[in-house]
Amino acid sequence: MSPTGTTGAASRGATRAALAILAVAQFLLALDYSIVYIALPSVGNEFGLTESSVQWVVSGYAVFFAGFLIVGGRASDRFGPRNLYIAAMLLFGVSSLAGGLASDTAVLLVARGFQGVAAAMLQPAVIALINTSFEAGPARNRALSVWGTVGASGLAAGVMTGGLLTTVSWRWIFLINLPIALLCILGAPRLLPKETAAPRRDTTLNVPNGVLCTGTVLLAALGLTQASSRGWSHWSTLAALGTAAVLLALFVLRERTSERPLVDPMVRRTRSLLVGCGSTALYMASVGNMFFVVTLLLQELRGYGPLSAGLAFLPMAVAITVANSVAARLVDALGVRLTLTLAFLADAAGLLMLAFQVRGDSYVADLLPGLLVTGFAHGVTYVVMFIAGTADVEDRNQGVAGAMMTTAQYMSGALGIAVLVLVLGTDPGQDDFGRAFVATAVAALLGAALAWFGLVRTSAARSGPETAGGTEAGTGPRQEERLS
Repeated sequence: MSPTGTTGAASRGATRAALAILAVAQFLLALDYSIVYIALPSVGNEFGLTESSVQWVVSGYAVFFAGFLIVGGRASDRFGPRNLYIAAMLLFGVSSLAGGLASDTAVLLVARGFQGVAAAMLQPAVIALINTSFEAGPARNRALSVWGTVGASGLAAGVMTGGLLTTVSWRWIFLINLPIALLCILGAPRLLPKETAAPRRDTTLNVPNGVLCTGTVLLAALGLTQASSRGWSHWSTLAALGTAAVLLALFVLRERTSERPLVDPMVRRTRSLLVGCGSTALYMASVGNMFFVVTLLLQELRGYGPLSAGLAFLPMAVAITVANSVAARLVDALGVRLTLTLAFLADAAGLLMLAFQVRGDSYVADLLPGLLVTGFAHGVTYVVMFIAGTADVEDRNQGVAGAMMTTAQYMSGALGIAVLVLVLGTDPGQDDFGRAFVATAVAALLGAALAWFGLVRTSAARSGPETAGGTEAGTGPRQEERLS
């Protein structure tokens, strides 16, 4: 083999290795979000927690994850995504160990909070590393497809793994993270590409704006969580949401007047990114929150045990994986706009199938078809919404762009859970679960409308390197999206 060929093969091998370790990190984040669902009754029994208290094992992670994402994105752009990846993974491993060894509720909830902060640092670093390592177009689409295969599957694998591990001890849902985190920490210095330039000293963190942003999201997520457990009219819900509204107003004011805002004005004007944020929000409100409804349906209405409930998600996980693997090809053939629209429509169809079959007792005849349809559509949606949202963002803002999309995703998750809790009521029956599935299907239909009408003027991928901030700016070469 020629030296050139040897170099090319080595480069491809290094790129694949980097993508593999990034996909593993994304799997860990997705796994940790959903793995606790089936373990909640066991955790509540050991610590004597009420239903409204035990939900904080989930919410403690989600609130801090959503709250620190924008700051995490800017930190990635400021210090370099590779450096932040290593630091965040170390914090994630330590907090997972603390959660697994927790002797009381306070220690467990603090550990979950630190897991959320670590995830908020890690998520934008992973997205930035992918988007800066692969040129916009088919190469990046394939990389995002691989990343999405592992990441989206992690949500389904979480409930399955949680059911299996809970039969031994709920503590293993945290301890299982340790070998994965250690693998990523040891492999990152060798496998992830070195920063092509020194960390950007001009990308300041703007601490006051960061505090306002984090406080806004934290209090909004807290208010939504309180709404799901105590109601929308409870004083704690109103206080949290009201304070969040005040902080949001102050944040917007400072962002408009600051010389170095937390979110670059060019990023805020990138239409495809705004559509991407909306897509991640509606994705989470539909098939993302479906896990919550199905888990309750299986355990409370159908009487499944933790292991059986976890295994019930196995066909869906397989469908997600298959869909992730073909998502990039669908984009190449149909374009981003049509692919994302059809994926959301398929999401809605699968959720309506579950709604109409909720009275049936057969898993194979009544639940499995809807799980397979939503699983496949889920996998395509997950990949394509990130392709659409980040395609027109320049490299130096990829961290904060990924953080914006993920913040929208998990804030929508908190709002969606609050709405679903109200729909289900305190003692949900078959009709209540049917209405819950219909509510998620409506969110999917809104996602289809947003993708079709919002992506009219955006690019599917650009043929050259990203040299400017987006479609509206009109700078940088691009490959126009194929709509047929």
